[in-house]
Amino acid sequence: MNRTKMNSEERKYNKWIVLLSIVIPIVVTVLFSVKIPNVEPLSFLPPIYATINAVTAVVLLVALWAVKNKKLKLHENLMKFAISLSVAFLAMYVAYHMTSDSTKFGGEGAIKYVYYFILLTHILLSVAVIPFVLITYVRAITNNIERHKKIAKITFPLWLYVAITGVVVYLMISPYYV
Repeated sequence: MNRTKMNSEERKYNKWIVLLSIVIPIVVTVLFSVKIPNVEPLSFLPPIYATINAVTAVVLLVALWAVKNKKLKLHENLMKFAISLSVAFLAMYVAYHMTSDSTKFGGEGAIKYVYYFILLTHILLSVAVIPFVLITYVRAITNNIERHKKIAKITFPLWLYVAITGVVVYLMISPYYV
């Protein structure tokens, strides 16, 4: 088989990758407009999901170290854990926004532009990274390692940026939570 060709096992996952890459952002957007009435706001969640983002960043870095040191089973387990953390983050993030009003950033001047730049790039890349993570994972589980390595070089920095900027956004907006 040509190294650059997709194997048939990998191909069977493509529909799921496309579906999830489209459905997840749409569902999150729709759920953002849903407010659950008569429910206590889940105001305790932002520091928890910010911590999950921080842990995700550390897990990604340790997973990179593991693969570079040929600790492949550790790398595999860490990557599965990072995906689980991202799913947990998303569930908490949506739950928070379904029970709480959005917090407005109160900073002024240049810091306001810095905040909105970080927030915008964080949001856009958090959507863009979904298919990258899924494709990278599928290439690993289907043992298409050369193609896995190739896309992982793109996925890793995107995912790490999203995880780190999630923490930065939280730290910048946390003084304005009601």
